[in-house]
Amino acid sequence: MLETSARLLRLLSLLQTHRDWSGAALADRLGVSARTVRRDVDRLRELGYPVDAVQGTAGYRLGAGTTLPPLLLDDEEAVAVAVGLRTTTGGTVSGIEDASLRALTKLEQVMPSRLRHRLEGLKRSLVRVEPSGPRVDPDTLIALSDACNRHERLRFDYTDHAGRESLREVEPQSVVNFSRHWYLVGWDIHRDDWRSFRVDRLRPRIPTGPRFPPRDAPDGDVVTYLSNRLSQTSWPYQATVTLHRSAADLADRIWAGMGVLEAVDNSTCLLHIGADSPWALSWMLTSIDTDFTVTDPPELVAEIDKLARRCAAAIG
Repeated sequence: MLETSARLLRLLSLLQTHRDWSGAALADRLGVSARTVRRDVDRLRELGYPVDAVQGTAGYRLGAGTTLPPLLLDDEEAVAVAVGLRTTTGGTVSGIEDASLRALTKLEQVMPSRLRHRLEGLKRSLVRVEPSGPRVDPDTLIALSDACNRHERLRFDYTDHAGRESLREVEPQSVVNFSRHWYLVGWDIHRDDWRSFRVDRLRPRIPTGPRFPPRDAPDGDVVTYLSNRLSQTSWPYQATVTLHRSAADLADRIWAGMGVLEAVDNSTCLLHIGADSPWALSWMLTSIDTDFTVTDPPELVAEIDKLARRCAAAIG
């Protein structure tokens, strides 16, 4: 009986890898006959696990059930889930802290002692900094993600950075967590172009609209598009600065969202950059640690001049 129970747990663990298994492959992994596999699958079904038959391959897969079955995790998976749950309690998604703590408590209770010791060591050594960005509603994230996956139009009320409110209608592409914020990237129907929207500033209108054929992602992928857009066009102060080194040499010094490099030749490139103040532009430029030339805007030229005078005075 103990041998059978252990084999059932092993079978369930294999099925939870979300792949299709042939009866022969399961028999080989479990060291039993195909007939025994069929009998064990029937036992799992009697226990309420939705094991589906895969047509044409005489195989099996674990289907979606009406209740959540127990999960079988190996050591690394269990520690990874526990660390993820602990991190979630202080993340940028509001309203799920209590649920994360309850799930973490349940997981720690069933962990073997060797894993609990590892997790306690992690808890003592990890230092978590509270997020400075705004928190978003998890129901909003789920609604946006569902619309992206179903390719259904979205209508929502949106408030931009200047406080202006508008009703938007988009074909949603992706929901992206980028630089402490959540963004929705989609094709704006009325503006006939790609746009990005801060999730904490929008309120979806339900139900969703009609289905639409999916489009190719902007700029090749949404992360590149969002990085390019947030690095310059969405900021009140923008500049194009000449850097006196090649784009290849400086690529690793430009972080995501800082700016967009444009190659010119082997010793020069352009940096398209934006920020909320001339001072912010100046410190980002000096952090690159290379020679550069600034011609506009006048506010940035004045800020660089003031910084140069301050640095010169500091060394007297």
